[in-house]
Amino acid sequence: MSDTRFIILGIGLIFAGFIVVAVFGSQYFGPTLEATEFGDCYEYFDDRPPVPVDCETLLQGKALLLGLIIGLIVAGALSLVKGARGSWDQNVKPEDMVGPSDSDKPSD
Repeated sequence: MSDTRFIILGIGLIFAGFIVVAVFGSQYFGPTLEATEFGDCYEYFDDRPPVPVDCETLLQGKALLLGLIIGLIVAGALSLVKGARGSWDQNVKPEDMVGPSDSDKPSD
């Protein structure tokens, strides 16, 4: 894979990490507050009263989401570093080059 592709992949992975935080992160703010402040956690519904649930289960879900987010961002950062430290696309072997050059001119 070329170095430019690693850079694009890294940017995409980091962006995906932030999107996951934005979409799924808000559902873990409430249970975290409930667990730290009150010690009791509840699952809330629109059509029935709240049901008590185990706080550890909710916090484990939060830890898994955090692991996924950190994994995406770290993978993106590593991909960016690999792309930045690479030999870049300009270092192409002469036999692999395409397009106008001196070797493509018809021989006299």
